[in-house]
Amino acid sequence: MSHIGPHALLRQAAGLSALGQVKNLLKSQYGYEDSVAGLVIQKFNTKLEEHFDSSAEINVDELRTLLLERAIQETNGCEPDHSLAAECYFLWKSTRLQHIHIPDEVKAMLRKLRQSYKLLLLTNGSSTVQWEKINTCLCQQYFDAIVVGGEHEEQKPARSIFQECCRLLGVKPEACVMVGDSLKTDIEGGVNAGLSATIWVNSTNLKPEGESAVPDYTVKSVLDVMDILEDIKSKV
Repeated sequence: MSHIGPHALLRQAAGLSALGQVKNLLKSQYGYEDSVAGLVIQKFNTKLEEHFDSSAEINVDELRTLLLERAIQETNGCEPDHSLAAECYFLWKSTRLQHIHIPDEVKAMLRKLRQSYKLLLLTNGSSTVQWEKINTCLCQQYFDAIVVGGEHEEQKPARSIFQECCRLLGVKPEACVMVGDSLKTDIEGGVNAGLSATIWVNSTNLKPEGESAVPDYTVKSVLDVMDILEDIKSKV
């Protein structure tokens, strides 16, 4: 049996820390009031979500710098300030990467799993952005293969990218388990691809929406996946 699945890698905490650093820079170095700096951060974060782009064609650094420049301009009603936006963006980027890591207990779990399973990391997103995070976390040593959606024609939840993952591992879909924290991309994709089972990591107790894909299992922590896999294995 093989396991196809991503881990959040503390993305949310890393993002919040990075946004906090930018807010502090605007306040301490550029005299922004706390509420104004906070509004810039809010606008930038919203624009990041709206302009999430996973294509390999786009220069992500340039796009995100522009989004931050627009956030500053919209907040202040001022002329575009590209140099300030660039300074803030690269502070955000460097801080975010510094705070992205795989917890030690997850590393230990992955090492143990790899003794019995083939492991593949599948992530949506831009090739440049995702490989920065993958390399920062040294993910290669924990997985047999890594697939970045931005390098393919289709991404999760498209069936084709799951088929590509199975091909890389040399296994059939019915021998694979998908582990992920997104019902829309991870779980729906695993269901569409006909995988053996899907495991939803729901660490924040989210309530599924009406049309959401239904996971076979739901766990609070990714560390609970070990027990679920043993249960699945016992039924094969």
